[in-house]
Amino acid sequence: MAHEPLVTVETTDFSVTYVLALDDDANTVEDVDAVVRGDGNVWTATFMTPRKIAEAMDDRTGTGACAGGPHLRIPDLVIVREGGLEAMTRALVDLFAEYGMDTDVLPRFEDEEA
Repeated sequence: MAHEPLVTVETTDFSVTYVLALDDDANTVEDVDAVVRGDGNVWTATFMTPRKIAEAMDDRTGTGACAGGPHLRIPDLVIVREGGLEAMTRALVDLFAEYGMDTDVLPRFEDEEA
């Protein structure tokens, strides 16, 4: 089933654009990248469930990447217990409620649209 690869969710404080793969389901996706914009800032985030983290590490063991798989480094990683864009958006709402909109809890980058 075809869908839009970019899904933007608006909250009261920020917008987040998720980059879905062609076979991703927005309700169950467990590994997705996102761009978050709010309060004049832009952050990146990678969301993964524990199952997807284990899968990625196992894949690296087989391919020899990352020294054969003993580590996984993703600077903007947000681990979510369950998949789906709704759960991921809730995690972001919580992060910004906890740390504020001027936070470096996620990596920032310059917004080319600004």
